Amino acid sequence: MRLGMNPQKESKKIQLKFQHRLIIVVFIPSLEGYYKNVLEVFKLCLESAITTTDSNCAITVVNNASCLELEYYLNSKLEEGTIDTVVHYKENIGKIDALIGAARASREPIITVSDVDILFKQGWQVETERIFMKIENVGSVAPIPCSRFVNYETSSTLSKILLGKVKFKYQSIPENHLAHNKFLQGFHWQLETDENIKWPVLESNGVKAIVGSGHQILSMRRELFFTTVPQEPSLTLVGNHSEYLYCDQPINYSGGMRLATYHNYAYHMGNNVEDWMQEVQEENIKDLETKKKDSVDLKLPAFRPKKPNKVWYKIKKRIVHKLFNSMYSDK
Repeated sequence: MRLGMNPQKESKKIQLKFQHRLIIVVFIPSLEGYYKNVLEVFKLCLESAITTTDSNCAITVVNNASCLELEYYLNSKLEEGTIDTVVHYKENIGKIDALIGAARASREPIITVSDVDILFKQGWQVETERIFMKIENVGSVAPIPCSRFVNYETSSTLSKILLGKVKFKYQSIPENHLAHNKFLQGFHWQLETDENIKWPVLESNGVKAIVGSGHQILSMRRELFFTTVPQEPSLTLVGNHSEYLYCDQPINYSGGMRLATYHNYAYHMGNNVEDWMQEVQEENIKDLETKKKDSVDLKLPAFRPKKPNKVWYKIKKRIVHKLFNSMYSDK
């Protein structure tokens, strides 16, 4: 028999403490073979995330049935208060299902989803948030720009360019050259030899961004996870177009723009830590010591994801890409 009343029923409404949440899903079943050095990669990933986020951004790590060494490490970071949330799964439920579940349990208006091998650079949070705040109808922002993604699930972005809602032009950004090649090298793609290659640059309200992005790390508006992201579980361990179906296509399908920061603010590490990666983190720490990290009160434009007719969406997508590529050239 219950005696008295639960005191929580008389408490006031919960105040949202954070406005941005970073979610990292990690699966390291052992420290052998392919995974021999991945724990060290993840530690550098997480330490760089902790160093480069301000008090407005909370970090969630989802342990997708990893080894005990990782579990102990995550519990220690939770205990010391450097990360906000840890979710432990006894069995691997698949990367996308773990990620989407954590995202839908989050209350922050911006949710960044990241692979386990991303190295964060000081400024990534500020720059991604600035694009969301200053440019209307942005669905996602990545801190790793790539010149080759202008036509990858970007028809909603290109349509706004064609309608004149934002400015656009191809331009050289030589200062992106080295970081761009590091990204390409990480996937064994052909490197760029010309530092003056043209980048697809979008501009609005005095803020520049790059059109398109990959999906290794994406900052997304929370609304997407409850509208255009599929409701049914993926039931996929990893790959098999799951990132496309649950991240890439939903951004484009929503009518929101898919953008990346004008300069590079993160790196893809792979499964081994290299000296240059340690140097990036050392610079992060130096910047933290010399620059005060003030959190910014997010004032985001309204964003209402659409659910267009699938047949019309596919037709419009083909038309937009064909029209854009005939009107604009990077030459």
